[in-house]
Amino acid sequence: MISQDNPFAAPSELPYALPPFDRITDEHFMPAFEAGLAEHAAEIDEIAGSAEPPTFENTIAALEKAGRLLSRVSSVFFNLSGSNANDEIQRVQAEMAPRLAAHADAINLNPALFARINMLFERKDELGLDTESLRLLERHHTEVRRAGAGLPEADQKRLRELNEQLSTLSTRFQQNLLKDTNELAVVVDDVAELAGLSGDEIAGEVGKYVLKLTLPTAQAALAALEDRALRERIFTASVSRGNRGNEFDNNQIVAELVRLRAERAAVLGFPDHASYVIEDETAKTAAAAAGLLERLAPVAVANAKAEAEELQRYLEADIPGAILRPWDWAFYAERVRKDRFEVDTAALRPYFELNRVLTDGVFFAASNLYGLSFTEREDLPKYHPEVRIFEVFDADGTALGLFLLDYYARDSKRGGAWMNNFVDQTKLLGTKTVVVNVLNVAKPPSGEPTLLTFDEVVTAFHEFGHALHSLLSDVQYPTFSGTSVPRDFVEYPSQVNEMWMLWPEVLANYAKHHVTGEPLPQEQIDKLLASQQYGEGFSTTEYLAAALLDQAWHALGTEDNVEDVQRFEAEALTKAGVALEAVPPRYRTTYFAHVFSGGYSAGYYSYIWSEVLDADTVQWFRENGGLTRENGDHFRRELLGRGGSIDPMDAFRAFRGRDPEIEPLLERRGLAGA
Repeated sequence: MISQDNPFAAPSELPYALPPFDRITDEHFMPAFEAGLAEHAAEIDEIAGSAEPPTFENTIAALEKAGRLLSRVSSVFFNLSGSNANDEIQRVQAEMAPRLAAHADAINLNPALFARINMLFERKDELGLDTESLRLLERHHTEVRRAGAGLPEADQKRLRELNEQLSTLSTRFQQNLLKDTNELAVVVDDVAELAGLSGDEIAGEVGKYVLKLTLPTAQAALAALEDRALRERIFTASVSRGNRGNEFDNNQIVAELVRLRAERAAVLGFPDHASYVIEDETAKTAAAAAGLLERLAPVAVANAKAEAEELQRYLEADIPGAILRPWDWAFYAERVRKDRFEVDTAALRPYFELNRVLTDGVFFAASNLYGLSFTEREDLPKYHPEVRIFEVFDADGTALGLFLLDYYARDSKRGGAWMNNFVDQTKLLGTKTVVVNVLNVAKPPSGEPTLLTFDEVVTAFHEFGHALHSLLSDVQYPTFSGTSVPRDFVEYPSQVNEMWMLWPEVLANYAKHHVTGEPLPQEQIDKLLASQQYGEGFSTTEYLAAALLDQAWHALGTEDNVEDVQRFEAEALTKAGVALEAVPPRYRTTYFAHVFSGGYSAGYYSYIWSEVLDADTVQWFRENGGLTRENGDHFRRELLGRGGSIDPMDAFRAFRGRDPEIEPLLERRGLAGA
């Protein structure tokens, strides 16, 4: 029995059921997890053991209503484990990960529950269900079937063991990566080595100059640092993560994860993990996902090689006889941008002040498209002092929920950027969205403005696209709320939202000098737009290399035993035709968090798969007048508001009027002929 003093014991009484962060401490998590697991298990037993014949209400709807306490504690805990971790949170995570996996199996493999769901599924056409309810029944049946319900008892026992082991390994991978990333931060003693960085970037460090690593292989500082030896140090540190033979080494964890995933797929009747995962995505088959990547790779690699030849000439002009290395690429690509397009991305930062980007850019676009308004709520509790909270209203004044921002990097936060929901929108439970965007922007000295890089502005718009998917959700059931769509569809709305960053009306509204207030000169804007396709060879190739590496790992079957992780990676990249020494994968295996701890296993292809839809959608907006309420309402009505309540490709067709076409993507990325 959970103490009533525990802030998770009852639903939050704060607006929108915002978690009472001012009352939550680390010691509240374990008791809440214990009580949440027990409560949910009892609810499942009651549903499965009912003497009443199964109905939609007493089985499917009841499942949707169950597990509220567990949901409350999980939503807070797993956000903090990524954004504000400490030793105690990591200890609880390590203990709870296998227990939560076992709990999920206890539900999915409950024979009495499966019998009730299956009876309803077999009579689904006789139940008189509305479209969303029918889809929910089908979804629950699919989930328990894919989890192994109906398999022999021995197979189910093995599945439970596998899922617990996989959960533990994924948690270890994540925790190792966070610790190794912090340990590998590059320390610089002499400020002269930092030539090329702006004054505010240097001033932002305390004592010795510390250059912290971000999640991808490429590090932002490499584009500006003039000291080639320091660039090499940073790059070497980046690619060493999880691969140093120390206590944080991830090689054996990866090998075991891949082996166990392949075994689980085999138990479930699939040839490999990729086939198992992608069956439930819009791509449907691993061959379709890999086919798109393989179609694009040769042209992307050819473009990257052409770019490399030009960068090699720039390098040799500086250092005769030098060979282009990965740590040189961003630096000389920036030189090309300056020479060819007269664009200096570092010089854009004074025009990208964080608060102005947010209110006059991100929020401005959402207001014009969807009629939204935002009011900051400084009276509400936060999980960290740097978090900001906004109340979001629809055009008619109806409240939609809360939007939280957690933008600054810290040692307790994992790398990258993401969104999480604390509360899902659902009519069944009468709840509205509480969503957070988490980024990793370097915090400036006290009193100084936060000036974003070009890429950070892109990320802010991208992550808010995910937040919009949640805030504009208008569904009946929790299972379908917001971003609860296939993995290879979920990035689509967020990628679409990136387009507004450089949309003339939006850019003119936020891109103003943080001191003078002068707008970014039109000449600079024109040059910036002209330079957008430059570098697509590199960016497409590094992405495809990571996506193809993900597919290679997860195409392995039970007979394929990998002993040398680094050798397998090298051979997989060579076989795929993307092994360019100067263009390493966006993520190498031992720090590929997306696929080994982030839910994207066999799914990293999703970004380019979604971008096909995104590029086609951008074309639609351009053809139909751009940033208008009419266009925004159409996109919201047919797609954003639907969540997972209809087939996502049906939602796309309802919005676009046809199936997606790949040509806009090929044009965007300079891949004509692919």
